[in-house]
Amino acid sequence: MPSSTLVEPRPRAAEDQVGGPSGGLRRVLDRPSVFLFVILTAQLMVVLDTTIVNVALPHIQTALGFSSSGLSWVLNAYILTFGGLLLLGARAGDLAGRRRVFLAGIAVFSLSSFAGGLATAAWMLLLARAVQGVGAALAAPSSLALLTTVFPEGRARVRAIALYTTVSAAGGATGLVAGGLLTQLVSWRWVMFVNVPIGLAVLFVGRLVLGETPRRHGHFDLPGALTSTLGMTGIVLGLVEAGARGWVDPVTLGSLLVGAVLVGLFVLQERRASEPILPLRLLADPTRTTANVARGLVYGGMYGTFFLLSQFLQDVQGFSPLRAGLAFLPMPACVFLASQLTSKVLLVRYRPKAVILSGIALAAASLLLLTRLEPGTPYATVFLCLVLLGSGSGISLVSLTAAALNGVPAEDAGAASGLVNVVQQLGAALGVAVLVTVLQLTASHAALPHAGPPVPDLAVAVTHGLTTAFGVGALFALSAFVFVGAIVRSASPQTASRPVDD
Repeated sequence: MPSSTLVEPRPRAAEDQVGGPSGGLRRVLDRPSVFLFVILTAQLMVVLDTTIVNVALPHIQTALGFSSSGLSWVLNAYILTFGGLLLLGARAGDLAGRRRVFLAGIAVFSLSSFAGGLATAAWMLLLARAVQGVGAALAAPSSLALLTTVFPEGRARVRAIALYTTVSAAGGATGLVAGGLLTQLVSWRWVMFVNVPIGLAVLFVGRLVLGETPRRHGHFDLPGALTSTLGMTGIVLGLVEAGARGWVDPVTLGSLLVGAVLVGLFVLQERRASEPILPLRLLADPTRTTANVARGLVYGGMYGTFFLLSQFLQDVQGFSPLRAGLAFLPMPACVFLASQLTSKVLLVRYRPKAVILSGIALAAASLLLLTRLEPGTPYATVFLCLVLLGSGSGISLVSLTAAALNGVPAEDAGAASGLVNVVQQLGAALGVAVLVTVLQLTASHAALPHAGPPVPDLAVAVTHGLTTAFGVGALFALSAFVFVGAIVRSASPQTASRPVDD
């Protein structure tokens, strides 16, 4: 499908109502770059909000009177609804039209962000964050599905996916930077308000440039929707609570058990459903399934590292929120450069499997290097680790996303895109839960200080816990390396639209 098809699918009804854009404006809006702007900006909002509130948490706690345990739900309320509703959001796009569902998700996300910025009580902010997750679950799978249905397989799609993956991988680090800037220079409320003008721009431009996909006429798989949503919610809740309560806590174990049972029931339902919410044929291809598993593992190690490294810089080395946020800048910069290199050079000249393995190896090397940190380690060492992690993430996640979506029929694009996002959210929750638990166990249960550098003995204990957790993160990446090396079949460079798993 040539990129010129970006013009034709635009709904005629919208043009008739407003008289259609003028000739000059229409030529601008018809450019593929404008379509990508809408998709990438929406994805940046969705991913950025998983971390943008991190450095604002102390200010939020003071302003709204959160308890120490309740404060974690400012993060968890978003992750929980986002991860739990992703498959439902993907299926809604398939049935109701991806443009319609995407724009609805952005509208919900923007309105809830505005409400969160106005919150005067803890419950108001938590409700707004949960509704943000609902909007994100509607928008994220539809945005990636729209991208894959517009760009044909081959170089055009790989480059578009590279930009999408850049935003997905770098958005977490960018959120830390933006959160530090907004909190220290303006107010914590702007970590919520910042989404409003961005969302309005996406809605305005998206309504003009996004083409609607055909609506599928069929029965909505209500049992599959319920079991997948509740099952994913149970698993995400269990992983989230594991980081705060521990893995043997009844809430953690009960949530994980209920989630696993419901996911099992979901699989049984999908095997006999005439219109499944997740066609199991998407899991039949070993390369595609392995790419999704590896993506979750790599993203889990990377996302957990964001959280832990932020603790090291602020609680051990005494960085201010603004300085800590700026310290992460090498990460998104390297993700961008590496993803562009991957899409334009590496996947064209080299076999996809080799590209995937090289990216995972760089990410693992970064995490292994972080295990050498000491309380007085200079920032130059952290800088090198961020460069390696950003480069490895950009290379591996672009190639893994391309492999996970390669060869997917248009009618399954929404479900496949939803699965990619589900894996990413599960990986993030798993990474934080496991690495925080390791930190707590190996730091001799030392409480992290809230401000200023700790005393030397405490700094050593905390750093020991952090470096051990980084080692576990490296095991995530090494496991992904083994899975890809053992299961993914080699293929020729993607000089044409040939499948990754030929």
